[in-house]
Amino acid sequence: NYKDGDNFVFMDMQTFETTELNAEVIGDNDIWMKEGVEVGILMFGDKVLDIDIPLTMTLEVKQTDPGVKGNTAQGGDKPATLETGAEIKVPLFITTGELIKVDTVNKKYLSRAKE
Repeated sequence: NYKDGDNFVFMDMQTFETTELNAEVIGDNDIWMKEGVEVGILMFGDKVLDIDIPLTMTLEVKQTDPGVKGNTAQGGDKPATLETGAEIKVPLFITTGELIKVDTVNKKYLSRAKE
């Protein structure tokens, strides 16, 4: 999938047919749209009912405030903006540029990603 203006374009990986959906159909899931990530599209006839995004994703932290030396996993959290534009809370030790695993259902940090 990829964004084209205000629309998102999805390709069926078996038939290579493309489907274009507007942001209204995508709804709140637009914060998880990343080029190349496979999503499911639930259709009834020609009507799109919903899209199914992965339950977890590995994403890059694009912006977060620096942590303070000595912060641990038990130390609290701070806001972070991810590469898709999603904003979540992350532990204080996470820095800009890190890859993290995110629970897309609850919009929560899970762990650092193993590269």
